[in-house]
Amino acid sequence: MKIFAINPGSTGTKVALYDGLDLVWSESSEYSHEDIEHCKESEIIEENFRFLNSIEMLEKHGNKISELSAVAGRGGLLRPMTGGAWFINEAMLSDLRTCRYGRHASNFGGIIAKRISDEAGYIPAFIVDPVCVDEMSAIAHVSGIPDLPRRSIFHALNQKAVAYRVAKQMGKHSDECRFIVVHMGGGVTVGAHCEGRVIDVNNGLGGYGPMSLERAGTVHAGDLIKRCFSGEYSEKEIMRTIIGNAGVAAHLGARDFRKIAQMVHAGDEKAKLVVEAMAYQIAAEIGARAVNLYGCVDAVILTGGLANSVYLCDLIKERVSWISEVVCVPGEDELKALAEGTYKVLTGEEEAHVYEREN
Repeated sequence: MKIFAINPGSTGTKVALYDGLDLVWSESSEYSHEDIEHCKESEIIEENFRFLNSIEMLEKHGNKISELSAVAGRGGLLRPMTGGAWFINEAMLSDLRTCRYGRHASNFGGIIAKRISDEAGYIPAFIVDPVCVDEMSAIAHVSGIPDLPRRSIFHALNQKAVAYRVAKQMGKHSDECRFIVVHMGGGVTVGAHCEGRVIDVNNGLGGYGPMSLERAGTVHAGDLIKRCFSGEYSEKEIMRTIIGNAGVAAHLGARDFRKIAQMVHAGDEKAKLVVEAMAYQIAAEIGARAVNLYGCVDAVILTGGLANSVYLCDLIKERVSWISEVVCVPGEDELKALAEGTYKVLTGEEEAHVYEREN
């Protein structure tokens, strides 16, 4: 049961081949500046480039498309949808190719997976837990502005995969558990997982919640509005002050957390204050999710790249350990999560959903 997993990023593509749930090999391709500029010429140029690059990495390891049982691509920006695996069909391809719900490198995951599926003789092709997964309760969607509801955009793929694994370690299924899962990377999202569904989560992409390495999180809306209408900034520049040139990077001019931690340990008081502020905000968001779950929490799970930092995790633990046991699952093995989601469908543990376009 060979599953080919594809995860396109802004500056490269990662792929892996799994035999069932066992990793056979993984490969990462980082694109040169020239490649990235060439891809900017048109969507079809970038699609073809990434498709051929994925095939090259597969063949580099001595494998052929004809050997594959299924293919899974990282889910892109689509309409709000429930978690799990989704068949890649023409309706989904249309929304991904036209960027109907937004432009992001992950959109190419489903597109490339379907092209490989077709060449392999129409083997099953899926996306799994895309960033647009929305299982929030009706009350969680309500904001103070009726036509600006709270929206769910978060690290669904890694959050759900980690919740599944931790539940399994407890001898349970994730449908039986209540977790608070904290993904900490370039962005930070904190989800309330209630019996398999994420009933509330902060919007980690230009929305609200803790600041992160390069995102602002919640800011004073009135001050932001004044900046927007000051005439000194373009829309693109404003967006960059929220996503990219924000958070810890804006304060310290650095975004490699290993170097930032070294600054703290070397006695840099500003770095210490900013890192502790980020930990404080993450802990506060965890507290909010505990309220969402009425205080009944089986575990608080810290995951993502920043969970590799014992220093940061300890700062958070000392504020939230009263809620529940705190479990650290460092990293974000999204290729493994794609393979796991596909495997569940192939073995009959779960059923895949069928995507339909909104009118």
